[in-house]
Amino acid sequence: MMLEKSKNEYENTVLIGLITKDQDVDKSNEYLDELEFLAYTAGGKVLKRFTQKLDVPNPKTFIGSGKMEDVRVFIEENDVDTAIFDDELSPAQQKNIEKILLCKIIDRTNLILDIFAQRAKTSYARTQVELAQYEYLLPRLAGMWTHLERQRGGIGMRGPGETEIETDRRIVRDRISLLKKKLVTIDKQMAVQRGNRGSLVRVALVGYTNVGKSTLMNVISKSDVFAENKLFATLDTTVRKVVIGNLPFLLSDTVGFIRKLPTQLVESFKSTLDEVREADMLLHVVDISHPSFEDHIASVNNILSEIEGADKPTLMVFNKIDAYTPENIDPDDLITERTSVHFSIKEWEQTWMKRANGDAIFISALNKENMEDFRKTVYKKVREIHVTRFPYNHFLYPEIVE
Repeated sequence: MMLEKSKNEYENTVLIGLITKDQDVDKSNEYLDELEFLAYTAGGKVLKRFTQKLDVPNPKTFIGSGKMEDVRVFIEENDVDTAIFDDELSPAQQKNIEKILLCKIIDRTNLILDIFAQRAKTSYARTQVELAQYEYLLPRLAGMWTHLERQRGGIGMRGPGETEIETDRRIVRDRISLLKKKLVTIDKQMAVQRGNRGSLVRVALVGYTNVGKSTLMNVISKSDVFAENKLFATLDTTVRKVVIGNLPFLLSDTVGFIRKLPTQLVESFKSTLDEVREADMLLHVVDISHPSFEDHIASVNNILSEIEGADKPTLMVFNKIDAYTPENIDPDDLITERTSVHFSIKEWEQTWMKRANGDAIFISALNKENMEDFRKTVYKKVREIHVTRFPYNHFLYPEIVE
């Protein structure tokens, strides 16, 4: 079900995606770039990508028979371990494809679940990921024939005429029920913890995965939150007390979002995202050096809407300006029109400052560029919330931080 790798060996994989009426060539390539990064994060080495133009996915095998034969031959000739599909496969599709390709078949959802399972460190994160995995697994038991470690003995427990797969399904349903009860208990404990934090203003870092939230957290809070250049480096919410000037507030680093985020994960991680729901203000961190950063913003905003966090005061934090390079137009090129991909950082600042009513800042957390402006902007916005809540404290915190 999941990618496996030894300490120094990557698993050979191929990627398979579609070009449809809703997903053109450029968009398909973007998704496959992201899928390749996901595969690398999980421990895979991508040998080749396969794409096909179809109006809609083939209901039986996702791609057509001719393209499937090309994939089969390549897998056979190149010792490929795993075929990764860019969209979620139905149980029937997965079963049919396995019969043809005779290798491990996983889809984007399964791959993301696998990365989450690798990254989960605390009991709480592991419980959330396990719940999402079991909910993904349940309708696929027949195709995958995954024999689970029995929670109860088979003798005396199997009903009249009950097959082995039905027993497996019952065990999975029991496990899902147990995990949900466990999460309810942990949620109550975490709600008490949040309640015990007092009346400090709460600020949450949100954004697409791998945009530098944890790096920014380390710079602001002078702490040591784990950060690396891989997807979903952070699963567990980290909360730190931060003081700018003499104004204290709480800053939380949350799990990164991604396009086509599995619904199982959104559901099981909703309790972790309570930090976002209960925040007084959001710092929406964006990797401006990524060519699809505007799509990333839209994806994050969609998920914020799902978890009822879209209406909060938000500061757009455009990170990685040190890695941003605008595309140049050849002076002799009379055909290419100048678009946003040719904007300089200064031009982006003007565009976003105007559109977001000044609630935007451009920084490099890694190189600590523009961090002083960032501190002043955050101070100003946190102060506004604080003095609204405690009007008698306004004289304690000057309007401009020194």
